[in-house]
Amino acid sequence: MKNLPQISQFQNAKVLVVGDVMLDRYWFGDVSRISPEAPVPIAKIGKTEHRAGGAANVARNIAALGGQVALLSVSGDDEAADTLADLLAQDGIANHILRSQHAPTTVKLRVLSRNQQLIRLDFEENPDSGSLNDVLQQFGKLVGQYDVVILSDYGKGVLNHVAVMIATARAIGKPVLIDPKGSDYDKYANATLLTPNRAELREAVGSWYSENSLTRKAQQLRENLGLEALLLTRSEEGMSLYRENQIDHQATRAQEVYDVSGAGDTVIGAMGLCLAAGFSLPESMHIANAAAGVVVAKLGTAVCGFDELTAALAQEQESTS
Repeated sequence: MKNLPQISQFQNAKVLVVGDVMLDRYWFGDVSRISPEAPVPIAKIGKTEHRAGGAANVARNIAALGGQVALLSVSGDDEAADTLADLLAQDGIANHILRSQHAPTTVKLRVLSRNQQLIRLDFEENPDSGSLNDVLQQFGKLVGQYDVVILSDYGKGVLNHVAVMIATARAIGKPVLIDPKGSDYDKYANATLLTPNRAELREAVGSWYSENSLTRKAQQLRENLGLEALLLTRSEEGMSLYRENQIDHQATRAQEVYDVSGAGDTVIGAMGLCLAAGFSLPESMHIANAAAGVVVAKLGTAVCGFDELTAALAQEQESTS
């Protein structure tokens, strides 16, 4: 990976992120006894935290790496949306979240003790059709101002018009990267790049029994959907980038994995930012892999900062030289 473009170019790169946003609430407490009412632990909460999750976490990762990023989505018109807006402002993310009176902001509440998750409580409803049409209109106004589009699908409904968004962006030459959800990938046809993990790919194409079988299924999916590339994140097996007549593999960084939640957000955020900054697909995968390696060593939905990425790439270069 010699002659990589300098990652200082990130500051000139502009990425539009569209998708399902949520507020991640963390309640941290100590458990020292079992409830007399039921055989469940009692957590005495000592600290609370809020983090921007879902597509907002993708945007956070781009901002943390020094890129210019805007976020388009739908939220409720409630306290959780206010908290989310404050978090985005703190991170310097351009906020285009449309507030709806018809559904609350999606919230995931996690209760933890000694960094072990005791329970997760989800509060969510699908957005109304009027809000989704408003998102589509706003997308048409914004897309021309950005170098790359990332569509972050968490299956909460914001990307119901995903095919129209892809067509709109591709018609004006903008690359479209998608973190997919569900088993129906036909709606993602003609995107530039899809970034499924192993479980997500398996849901779409079925199981595979060998590396050759996986390659056949991945390449067939890429061809059928008219993608430029498909990036498979493989956890401890690293990443594989499938393009026409070419496969590139990237080994995972050797380290202790603490928490993989949000790692997919880091991967697609870094990929989009790299492409917007002029990196090739293999170079982008290399950098995204390093960023993901930083994030999985942290608790919860986390980000990789510019300095952390610089250090990780330098360390990697030292170990291979």
